[in-house]
Amino acid sequence: MMISGWKIKYSDILKEFNYNENKDKKSAILLNSILKKSSVDKKIHSLVHDKTVFVIGSGPSLSFAIPKIKKLKGIKIAADSSLKPLLENGIVPEIVVTDLDGDKDSFKKISKKAIFVVHAHGDNIEKLNMIKEFKNCIGTTQTKPFNKIQNFGGFTDGDRGVFLASHYGAKKIILFGMDFGNRIGKFSNTKKSERKIKLMKLKKGKSLLEWLATKTKSELFTTSMQIKGFKKIAYKDLDIIIT
Repeated sequence: MMISGWKIKYSDILKEFNYNENKDKKSAILLNSILKKSSVDKKIHSLVHDKTVFVIGSGPSLSFAIPKIKKLKGIKIAADSSLKPLLENGIVPEIVVTDLDGDKDSFKKISKKAIFVVHAHGDNIEKLNMIKEFKNCIGTTQTKPFNKIQNFGGFTDGDRGVFLASHYGAKKIILFGMDFGNRIGKFSNTKKSERKIKLMKLKKGKSLLEWLATKTKSELFTTSMQIKGFKKIAYKDLDIIIT
């Protein structure tokens, strides 16, 4: 089951980024063949449904957000490249959303603890065997979902985390380190040659979140850059809305 309207959004992504849909499908088929049948879907629902959920990205504001995140109680969904700095500061997310581009040592450290939501796309086919090390794992795709592969919507690791939280019925979703601006965070490990495409991806991710805001039943907040449909909130006011 896909979020209504996703097919059109995916079609736009294919055109804008010149991606190959057949490669995306091939990657999803391989991921499906590696995944074992499990009850991880129910575990995610239990963690997220009707809860306050933090979705953490690796934008420039993450450095300032980490001290606050350490003090807050809530389910944490980490986008790929935010995982390493979080673990270095003693923050262990319950869920990691990744296309396997992140720090491999960080993956190993929590491979038996966290739930990994692994995304299959045309450029990460050779990395998919890595999921055999993850105790709890589900697979996602941008194409049509099937068998063990799901599609919650979203494009970058960060905004996919928000779509995931919305899909599982989070009561409140609060963004940290999700800046979507013209600066790329130091934790994102983006090469200079990849800067232009990274900024394009961030722009697309932001537009998808603005679209999600018109459809979701979750209350949406951001501590980072303003996003249409999300209430901007200061760190000092977080305790008021986290219940």
